[in-house]
Amino acid sequence: MATCSCPSHLPTDRRRFLGGMGGIALAHLLQQDGLLGSGPMAGSGNPLAAQRTHFPAKAKRVIWLFMHGGPSHVDLFDPKPELIKWAGKPLPESVGTFETRRKVAQNPLLGPVKPFAPRGRSGIEMSDFLPHMAGVADELCVIRSCHGDSVNHPQSVYQMNTGSILMGKPSMGSWVSYGLGSENADMPSFVVMPDPGGGLKGGAPAWGSGFLPATYQGTPVRPGPNPILHLQRPEGMSAQRQRSTLDVLHELNQLHLDERDHDTQLAARLESYELAWRMQSAAPEAVDISSESEATKNLYGLDDPVTRDFGTRCLLARRLVERGVRFVQLYSGDTNGWDAHEDVLDNHTTHCAKTDKPVAGLIRDLKQRGLLEDTLVIWGGEFGRMPMSEKGKGRDHNPYGYTTVFAGAGVKGGHVHGATDDFGLRAERDKVHVHDLHATILHLLGIDHEHLTFRHNGRDERLTDVAGNVVKSILA
Repeated sequence: MATCSCPSHLPTDRRRFLGGMGGIALAHLLQQDGLLGSGPMAGSGNPLAAQRTHFPAKAKRVIWLFMHGGPSHVDLFDPKPELIKWAGKPLPESVGTFETRRKVAQNPLLGPVKPFAPRGRSGIEMSDFLPHMAGVADELCVIRSCHGDSVNHPQSVYQMNTGSILMGKPSMGSWVSYGLGSENADMPSFVVMPDPGGGLKGGAPAWGSGFLPATYQGTPVRPGPNPILHLQRPEGMSAQRQRSTLDVLHELNQLHLDERDHDTQLAARLESYELAWRMQSAAPEAVDISSESEATKNLYGLDDPVTRDFGTRCLLARRLVERGVRFVQLYSGDTNGWDAHEDVLDNHTTHCAKTDKPVAGLIRDLKQRGLLEDTLVIWGGEFGRMPMSEKGKGRDHNPYGYTTVFAGAGVKGGHVHGATDDFGLRAERDKVHVHDLHATILHLLGIDHEHLTFRHNGRDERLTDVAGNVVKSILA
């Protein structure tokens, strides 16, 4: 794995062109013809071929469960006795000043809206909001000392996904695809399953490839017979006729490409049809859950209309990683999601009811299939919530201290890392910045975050910029 010398520019209209196929088409180009010839393995001629890691990897793949909107750590994973004691009173002056999104710094403190209790043999304290995740507490590594750099949703969504509060940087899924390649030539390396309600704050750039070649951007996938929009052949066109048409187009476009020094946009156009052809059979099978047993479906909550949607996407995530997809990210929460400004109890009751059982089901299913030992599962949002109240029953954004949960490959199960202060306002002990989270995830995948780079505008860019330390104390 080495620094890439790919062209640093990306055509401005490549998302418009690839929108229908989500960038998957370019993967076939790289796997079949190596037309770009400039991936992380310099000279390999196949940037999406499986790559060597820097060192032995604990994780081969990632499933990231993104709780969009900012789940409240002090109501879910981070119990604070002092917050109960001081409820209804203002923060002590000794806490100092800090920025808030909605001028709530002087508001009374709000105690946890549901009780906490020790869970599992490890005794990790978790809220009654999460009875099913409590049942897999001994598989969880709870990082209570995370912190980021923005109180706003879009910037924080970008930072958690790309390492930067600015739009336009490559997402972690793109970096992982760039660094490790694909395990399945017929499926994309990086798949995204947005919440059906839509409205992600920050939008599709959260899973974009930024300045990396378009092949590395996330491919939106949904359940059902048409998992990728515009993938199926036109009505009335036979497979034989489509194949003949593609062969002629490929030959003509290849001649055109050879005269233009393998321009990346043109190369994507040339090969988009090829991978789409292959995915016409591979993708529908991957998202067809009819072959799953009723017991498995019920494990994910498909028998309950409340949990069916998120449970289906969790089950699809397992099926995709089984078929060689390297990085799967699925979102919970529409435009507002977990953004509990008005009423934490009402908001989190709704979203925990939808996700708690499916998340626990996913972890149990991965474990019983032997996949959890080399699959990293991540649970978390873009930030947490403030300890003081907003409008009496809600909470404002808190990027200064919050919780992210890992499970699976290479991390300690039944383990708590770090701590926020007595009120859950700021990360205080063994602090973990977003860059540290990213460095640790890459480390688990066998990648040294300082050496996964891409030359862009005269600078060797990386996911963690010039920061980031591996959180070694959580490693098994």
